[in-house]
Amino acid sequence: MPGQDKSRSDQPRAAYGAERDSVGTHEIAVLEDFARGRRVRIARRGATVISLEQTLGAATLDLADGYRDAAELDSRPSSRFAIMVPFANRIDDARYTFDGESHDLQPGVEGPQRAARHGFVRGVDFELAALGADELGARAEFRTSAIRPDVHPGYPFAIDLSISYLLDADGLTLEASMRNVGERAAPCFFGWHPYFRLDHAPVDSWELQIPAGTIVRTDAAYIPLPGAAAHVPMQEEPALDFRRPRPIGVREINHAYAQLRLDEDGRARTHLRDPDSGLGLAVWQESGVMLAFTADTVTRDVRRSVALEPMESWADAFNRADCFDAIRLEPGTERRFRCGVEIELP
Repeated sequence: MPGQDKSRSDQPRAAYGAERDSVGTHEIAVLEDFARGRRVRIARRGATVISLEQTLGAATLDLADGYRDAAELDSRPSSRFAIMVPFANRIDDARYTFDGESHDLQPGVEGPQRAARHGFVRGVDFELAALGADELGARAEFRTSAIRPDVHPGYPFAIDLSISYLLDADGLTLEASMRNVGERAAPCFFGWHPYFRLDHAPVDSWELQIPAGTIVRTDAAYIPLPGAAAHVPMQEEPALDFRRPRPIGVREINHAYAQLRLDEDGRARTHLRDPDSGLGLAVWQESGVMLAFTADTVTRDVRRSVALEPMESWADAFNRADCFDAIRLEPGTERRFRCGVEIELP
């Protein structure tokens, strides 16, 4: 009838959607790109991506090898899709010196049990501060003030952390904001620990490309060698040189790649592709290093995914003079780091 409102089924479907859901007792945000058949699920626990789904014909493939259920969100095996703040990967012997003061992240612990990895927020329930969608994308913002003096041994600093996700036509973008709300300068930097899969086969046949000028040489504990010894020109490590796309093969990769070459849009892209299906993805970042890991030592699904970890600075950066400028955060100042995932369809 003239003047009658159209029924809901007659309304054009929104391009993007955002809603709350749960996995067991864990609240999650769900972002959807309806036109491209993509859905991302992100848990408040650790602001952790737990799935990145892409529809291909009649099938839906999860490109994220994330936590499978609530129990894994609690136990956090292999730090899948971990947000790593205020440091990424390892700190040698869980000790560091900053502004002339020595700090011990594991006081009273001795021997092989000493280990400091991946920061402090993997087990934190972030606040879901914003969730919404419009014609340009779907967004979720997670915040925490869990990093405070006396909360974490050996880290007497105060950092407010915000993690924002945007799902739009370009893919998934992550933006981290770290603000020093304390009264003293703090060592602080960002890293992300996602695992990606392109099918359910081992990774050997997948092609990898990393636009790096150098590779970071480490000791047996994956701590970068001191000083200039850690900086190795890419051509001196031909077995690990992925400047051109090549199959991963049987190589065990657990290396950081530095001096990343930027594309014209200011992003360095690490590419992973399945030549059998033509499906691929690119993990991009605007600065920092890329750590690639072929999941040889994980607790499940060995070599069934590849971790591509954009990091603002190096492992053990708290102990490196050549990382000082990248990690120092003055009182009252904020630093941001952006990275993301572009899905490359066959």
